[in-house]
Amino acid sequence: QVQLVESGGGLVQPGESLRLSCGVSGRLFRVARMGWYRRAPGKERELVAVISYNGAGTNYADSVKDRFTISRDNTSNTRNTLNLQMNNLKPEDTAVYYCHAVVNYSPYWGRGTQVTVSS
Repeated sequence: QVQLVESGGGLVQPGESLRLSCGVSGRLFRVARMGWYRRAPGKERELVAVISYNGAGTNYADSVKDRFTISRDNTSNTRNTLNLQMNNLKPEDTAVYYCHAVVNYSPYWGRGTQVTVSS
């Protein structure tokens, strides 16, 4: 059973930082692309950032470039970790953030963590 569990969300003021983490556990024979998505109130879910299986390739939404950094730690074949360092947060970054991973050729989603940026 593969599970993705996000952590690190919260309430911050504009300009502050947060670090999200996603623990991927289970029988991880192959963990390919991983990424973060978000859904703001009243909007569709959108891509925030993705990272390749070995961490060598990354891609970001234009709205978060130069502020967010995605990284991953392929610790073992039973646990991987995906991170998102978010700096200079803006009110428009307020959303539920979801972790996504392609594990053993199947897509998996976490349940999400709330990030609220407000003064």
